[in-house]
Amino acid sequence: MEKMKVKDLMVPVDQFPKIADTASLYDALFALEKAQEAFLSGKSTQRIMLVENEKKQIVGKISPIDLFKGLEKKYNQVNVEKTLEKFGLKYIWSGMRKEYDLWESPFKDLCRKAGDIHVKDFVKIPNEGQTVDAKDTLSKCFHLFVVNRHDTLFVMEKNEFIGMLRFSDVYKEVAQTMKECTV
Repeated sequence: MEKMKVKDLMVPVDQFPKIADTASLYDALFALEKAQEAFLSGKSTQRIMLVENEKKQIVGKISPIDLFKGLEKKYNQVNVEKTLEKFGLKYIWSGMRKEYDLWESPFKDLCRKAGDIHVKDFVKIPNEGQTVDAKDTLSKCFHLFVVNRHDTLFVMEKNEFIGMLRFSDVYKEVAQTMKECTV
């Protein structure tokens, strides 16, 4: 495992479904459903949806949980560190709800506005803790998966996204190696 590099387990960008960052939240909903159906039927090996800008550069990924963030736009105002400091973990829901008026609008009103919300309004650009270089060792990835609790890492080469490293693939390799060690 020590000699294995990220590039040995990553999935290249061209194997993932993509959506434009200018697509609406509704478009994202239907695209995610289509990707899930293709995955479950065996027509695709990926259900992670990558987001690309007008230059066809990957700028992030989108998941069903991101749709919630897109519906409730006030999450863009949330400062998690400040909120935790102010309210602590025990009262994070009630404190954040009061502080930011989260989910106060009727749900159907939020849904009606979904056509005016664009993916780029709520997709998170991967940060340093979610990116690795194709030449990095898996030990760095182990650390990032454990500490940051991401299910995927963006793989970079010369400042360009070239693929994704999925936790499920790393886990499969680790589990196999562990089993071989017990023999």
